[in-house]
Amino acid sequence: MLLGLVVAAAIVVSMQLPFTHERATFRFTAGKHVTPVLVQPLAWPTIGSAAIDIPALGVTRVWHNSVVPIASLTKLMTAYVVLKKFPLALGGTGPCITVNASQVLDYEQAKTADESAVIVEVGEPLCEITLLDGMLVHSAANYADILESMVAASPADFVTLMNRTAASLGLRHTHYADDAGISNDSVSTALDQAKLAALLMKSPLVRSIVAQSSVDLPVSGYENSFTPFVGVDDVVGVKSGRTDAAGGCDILALAFRQGGRERIVYAVVLGQRGGDLLGPAGDAALVLAQSALNLRFVHTFVKGTVLGYVGFNHHDVPFALARTSHLYVWGDARGPVIRWRMRALSVSVRRGEVVGWMLVGGVTHPLGLVAKKSIAQPTLWKRIT
Repeated sequence: MLLGLVVAAAIVVSMQLPFTHERATFRFTAGKHVTPVLVQPLAWPTIGSAAIDIPALGVTRVWHNSVVPIASLTKLMTAYVVLKKFPLALGGTGPCITVNASQVLDYEQAKTADESAVIVEVGEPLCEITLLDGMLVHSAANYADILESMVAASPADFVTLMNRTAASLGLRHTHYADDAGISNDSVSTALDQAKLAALLMKSPLVRSIVAQSSVDLPVSGYENSFTPFVGVDDVVGVKSGRTDAAGGCDILALAFRQGGRERIVYAVVLGQRGGDLLGPAGDAALVLAQSALNLRFVHTFVKGTVLGYVGFNHHDVPFALARTSHLYVWGDARGPVIRWRMRALSVSVRRGEVVGWMLVGGVTHPLGLVAKKSIAQPTLWKRIT
């Protein structure tokens, strides 16, 4: 009798336990929340080469990424090398030199050769910040030479340092022959230059310099920037250049807002022709940058939006986003690419419990999914009654 009671009790208890231990099943409905949008392709220039880099979105695109002369874009690496040797914070001046007769002669020769240069006088003090201002804003080749002399014992030593630095940064298609880009042997690709510009623009000092539409320099006074559109249409830099061999070259940084923060799209165009060379290059870079932003889509998933169902044995409950999320997706009008990573649930799911994550292409952090109701495996008793 006792044995019978034990067996009967066991049967009753087992009938209250989950009938099986199969894993929970999921079905998804997220695709219903994505609306396709008709967009235009990137506005690549008709000649030369170009690249787009949007670090915040992990986006890089290139068009005819040829190794070509880059003119005064060379001065970006000169600035990088100088700032590595003499780091400079906002408001600082850095080391200074006193202009000598040889440097005045360099200026006169540069002007004779129709190169960009800023007038200097014997005995004039020039500090690092002023030299960077003149070199990056007004593209002064003689200022680049002075900065070079502050870092290295000779021009050859400085160029060697530039090339070593380029190699260490992974700029595999970049080679420098001088500090200012006058030489046609200073070459690179649009993508390498986009990467270098994005790296430099991490510096608040560089950002503050290249965002200036003009700069007040000793002796010469105010000099305008040669970089088209700086200070207009959210353009915040960075550098332009031109030679007969290189054509018009421009690296344009266009600011935009995302998630409450300022982000940057970098558009680089090389080898542009027509007019003064800089104008066509600036126009092409601006149109390219704006077309890149037109390929950026914002998809908002609101907290509590049902994205699917979780359950057992044909019975399920909805699951939803744990919090409101704004998803920024680039380049696909069909909407974000969504994948799922779900937990292995075999007995029950409680209301508010995380059941898995939604992984969205281009978004770093997975988005948590929570059950909106509780559910459990059915017991044997429920299955037979």
